[in-house]
Amino acid sequence: MALIDLRTARVLFTALLFALALGFLYVAHQTLMAFLFAVFFAYLVDPAVSRLERWTRSRGSAIAVIYLLLLALVVTFFFFVGPKIAHQGQRLRAALPSLLERVGSGQIAQDIGKDHGWSLDTREQLQTFLASHRETLLGIAQRAGLRLAEAAQESWLLILTPILAAFFLRDGRSFSEVLLSLVQARPQREFLEGVLSDLNQMLAHFIRAQLTLAAFSLVVYTAFMAAMGVPYALVLGTAGGMLEFIPVVGPLVAAVLIVGVCLLLSYSHWLLLLGFLALWRGVQDYLVSPRIMGKSMELHPLGAIFGVLAGGEIAGVLGVYLSIPVMASLRIVWRRWRLYAEKRRFGPLNEYSFGTEITPRK
Repeated sequence: MALIDLRTARVLFTALLFALALGFLYVAHQTLMAFLFAVFFAYLVDPAVSRLERWTRSRGSAIAVIYLLLLALVVTFFFFVGPKIAHQGQRLRAALPSLLERVGSGQIAQDIGKDHGWSLDTREQLQTFLASHRETLLGIAQRAGLRLAEAAQESWLLILTPILAAFFLRDGRSFSEVLLSLVQARPQREFLEGVLSDLNQMLAHFIRAQLTLAAFSLVVYTAFMAAMGVPYALVLGTAGGMLEFIPVVGPLVAAVLIVGVCLLLSYSHWLLLLGFLALWRGVQDYLVSPRIMGKSMELHPLGAIFGVLAGGEIAGVLGVYLSIPVMASLRIVWRRWRLYAEKRRFGPLNEYSFGTEITPRK
């Protein structure tokens, strides 16, 4: 009898390789995040590059033209809108210490209560509650500041992402062909082809759809708050549009941020603003999003929340933004693996396209 069972040894070796791969992914997650953002950016501009390539007959020239147009668009935007956003952002940052002090001392309860006709007892009770939880509130504000500082530290991605994306735009097809050439067995090759095809469809649709939803929210938030005279409307609208890129959790954080700042600034029509945010959420979730996003992600809200929280713990702000497409990618791999396993057990099945369930051949 052999001292070492070969099957057990293969299982242990596979588990060891899997653990080493997970360890490598965790150690190098910052670098991998940069490459993932580059892939997403490449998916975003690929339709324009492919269309222009038909005219230029050169993919390199098409990429260069699209990049020049994007650069001109960004420069124009920041030339006209950037200074206003920066000015409002600086004013808000300068006002935050005094606003937090009003919250910590409970004085804001007196100010808001007087504006809305609250009784003296209600104002004093709320002021006492805020003052007794001063340390907790300041701790929350400090953690929020640390998150913003983390986001600022990742600004180098704004330069690196387009550079890496240019390589994916130029050589992305050859990368997939090289990967497929490494697999010789037909069943495994079909499995890998299916995964790559579904990932390509999902990512291309998700990036463009989510960016469209974020742009809609940015315009609507900014226009409504500017019309209502909300302080720092441009900054808050821009923040709301950027947070819209995070499904489920992002809009909730945006609403809390907007209403919270308005309360700190003693904005008198904050209830009307809250009603508008609730109404826009319903319009976005039940009218706009289903038409633009469709069923491309097929993630339960609990799964999306888990992915966002886990992404934030693993990779901070970058992990939050990448959590949903990563979760959807894992789901694609799992469904393709189920199809592959069923083929090996019971024979051919009907192929499924992205967004459909696996059904046996009749």
